[in-house]
Amino acid sequence: MESDPRRIRAEFQGETVADSANVLVMHETRLAPVFYFPREDVAMDMLVKSDRHTHCPFKGNASYWTIRSGRESAKDAAWSYETPYDESSRVKGYIAFYWQAIDKWFADDAEIADQPRDKSDAKENPLVNWLLHDALMSKSSRDLVARFADAMIAEGFPLWRLRLLVRTLNPLLFALGYTWQRDGDEVSVFEISHEILHGEQYLKSPFAVVIKGEGGVRRRLEGPGAQLDFPVLEDLVAEGATDYVAMPLRFSDEQLNILTLVSDRAGGFSTEQLGQVYEILPTLSRVFESHALRVSSATLLRTYLGAGAGQRVMDGLVKRGDGEDIHAAIWITDLRDSTSLAASLSREEYLSLLNRYFDSVAGAVLDHGGEVLKFIGDSVLAIFAIDDPDQKQPEACARALAAAGEASQAFEAVNKERAADGARLLEFGIALHRGDLTYGNIGTAKRLDFTVIGSAVNEAARIESLSKTLNRQILISSAFRDSVPDPMISLGNHTLRGVTGACEIFGLPAE
Repeated sequence: MESDPRRIRAEFQGETVADSANVLVMHETRLAPVFYFPREDVAMDMLVKSDRHTHCPFKGNASYWTIRSGRESAKDAAWSYETPYDESSRVKGYIAFYWQAIDKWFADDAEIADQPRDKSDAKENPLVNWLLHDALMSKSSRDLVARFADAMIAEGFPLWRLRLLVRTLNPLLFALGYTWQRDGDEVSVFEISHEILHGEQYLKSPFAVVIKGEGGVRRRLEGPGAQLDFPVLEDLVAEGATDYVAMPLRFSDEQLNILTLVSDRAGGFSTEQLGQVYEILPTLSRVFESHALRVSSATLLRTYLGAGAGQRVMDGLVKRGDGEDIHAAIWITDLRDSTSLAASLSREEYLSLLNRYFDSVAGAVLDHGGEVLKFIGDSVLAIFAIDDPDQKQPEACARALAAAGEASQAFEAVNKERAADGARLLEFGIALHRGDLTYGNIGTAKRLDFTVIGSAVNEAARIESLSKTLNRQILISSAFRDSVPDPMISLGNHTLRGVTGACEIFGLPAE
């Protein structure tokens, strides 16, 4: 940082936005020099504060302004380090502008035609070579964290702990965390639920600051004057930490993630070392993003299609007609009188009721290794795949029957709560069948559904529709009846719509 002896002036849309004889020039490795103007020499009435913040590990957090003149504007074109770190305290109270956002630059009233260039003899950044080669060999975020930490250690970084937090598209998880520690055996992975975001531990952490877009955090932890304004810093000091850095890791969609570095060596990280990390961070974030996108894609497919169907899509079964023939136990359940329930309840009450119902029935399927394929209104279609179609009593059918029993018990608990509240009791039916299915993509060329189709699915649906007529919660086909050793009672032969001949239907003795 040095003073410029000239008078520097910046014009935007014919108006002077800054004019000063007390300009500072900041030189940074491999970056063009930047003019910083004292705030009193800036036309602040032309600047509108924005909500953008960025982080520099050796200057601090930058706040941004949009330049406006009449109807023209340059978004986030000016910035200032309002509370800079000690190393850069000289820029406090100064404002800088992106070179290309300014229409004309002048030095002592002579127009500057070209942006000044960096003339420093910059040292090679050893992490750049690592980024272009070894980093690209990583197979996952966990692997990349380990490789990154090893690269820093190899270059003499006093790194004690490295932690990465990547936000996810997951109904249960806010983010996945990866922690490397110098004395640890491997990178550990931890999950952060959405509920944690409302807890004191998160709200009083540097993570909350970064995720809110307020920039990064740098805290030197040595000496009596150390700023320990987050509880986690006190814990780190107790473990011998001397320096803490939390940097935003920004993905291409502007999603903010977090990279933290902790040192336990006297003096902590040098400005040069943090500069080397900061320089590769934009490109490194793209490598992390590629791994995160695959995790998010797999999570979304499992969430919305089911584990088996989602994996098949990830494996490349994406065209209409792609699929396979399978044999499975088929589970179909339906909530009775849902139309009148929907009419008598508010939207929020009805959705809450449906989710309780789905937790009971679909939750039981998942707990017993089945796959929920579809929610059709208040109906659930699920399967328990059978590896050997010739097996007389496959384990999959036993699991399907056990899931039906568990669903019935869970539903009974829901009804006890409703009875205590004086609410109407709920009824539902389950059909269990076994048969051959086609498992794959159907639909239009541009809108597909990965599901099961076949006569066995239709038969299961027809059996379920008898549950109200027969006043039974669980109905079982003869094909499924022969697949389990449990005692059952015949409920007689019944004609199913669209099915040739009468079908014998069974129920559980205890029902």
